[in-house]
Amino acid sequence: MAASFNSFLNPNKIATGGVSGISTVIQQVSGLNPAITQWALNIPIFLLALWLLGGHFGVKAAVGSVIFPLCVLVTSHIGVPTHNPLLAAVYGGIGVGLGLGIVFRGRGSTGGLGLAAQILHKYTGLSLGFSVAVFDGLVIISSALVFTPENALYGMIGLFVTTKTIDIVQIGFNYAKVAFIISDHSEAIRKAILFDLDRGLTELNGSGGFTGESRTVMMVVVKQNEVSRLKTLVQSVDPQAFVILSETNEVLGEGFKRHA
Repeated sequence: MAASFNSFLNPNKIATGGVSGISTVIQQVSGLNPAITQWALNIPIFLLALWLLGGHFGVKAAVGSVIFPLCVLVTSHIGVPTHNPLLAAVYGGIGVGLGLGIVFRGRGSTGGLGLAAQILHKYTGLSLGFSVAVFDGLVIISSALVFTPENALYGMIGLFVTTKTIDIVQIGFNYAKVAFIISDHSEAIRKAILFDLDRGLTELNGSGGFTGESRTVMMVVVKQNEVSRLKTLVQSVDPQAFVILSETNEVLGEGFKRHA
């Protein structure tokens, strides 16, 4: 995160939100080292959260609040590979997203405005996601005032890339499909899935909304490369079968991803 901040975002005056974005804006106004600004904001916010929210976020938030600015300070002289603001927003967003994704997978925290958002959420009733958006939005608006509106637009691109990269790190690329199958030949389809496709399934009890008759609904999760085989098998048994396919981001359990 610190390397991406120093090599892409800060040199190109792109504030993507958070305390790091505030430090970029303040550096432009006062010349203060971003790491100093981050410490000056992170530590009071952490203490305020400790007082108002209790200590449930624990030691990891305290460590993140101190260590991230230290890493920013240590990497402050890292090279700047591009001065193209679009490239900087995209690759800076990817780098920060990778770092945050790793932190979140370790159930850690970098402190800062994330804790401030939790305080706002608790005392106003606003959703946590909206509370985070409020603070990030204020940082990006301030960058438009201090830099240019164009810089703020690049900051929004960087923020979007960061959030998507966090999702990838936490969930991965192992997308799968979940299928719900309703058929008058459920027993034959069940055997085809179990023995030809070599996948398990779950049978759910349902009833027709119009007829009121009891129906068996088969639920099966398959990998992307098994979707065509599943559809072919179902069609070969019952061309009139009703099949619902939807995407699922993560599947934990036998045949897929192990529990962390």
